[in-house]
Amino acid sequence: MSENIPFPVGELPHPAREELILSQVLFALSDPARLAIVSQLVEGPLDMARCYLTDPTIAKSTKSHLMRVLREAGVIRNEPKGRGRTLSLRREDLDYRFPGLLDAILSSAPSGERLELT
Repeated sequence: MSENIPFPVGELPHPAREELILSQVLFALSDPARLAIVSQLVEGPLDMARCYLTDPTIAKSTKSHLMRVLREAGVIRNEPKGRGRTLSLRREDLDYRFPGLLDAILSSAPSGERLELT
């Protein structure tokens, strides 16, 4: 492996627990589509291909951007698995840095949105 590569090929950078910033987490969770993704991940990791959005017409590039914002804010982990990718919620890190925040945000989502996401 080359010394110029900051992380292994296929890996994406994720902020460390100590680097999570409240304003970035809140921004990532402020978008209904990103919040829908997080709501799905509460039950456990998912293959990225199986993670759906409530609007099936959303382009793959838009879905990738949504995942990127969540990953860069430290809300999710996006890791390679074979030819695909696995998404998981960084609940332990979020609860450590911002106790109760994730539960408060998820429980405040309109009940109609929560029903569509499960």
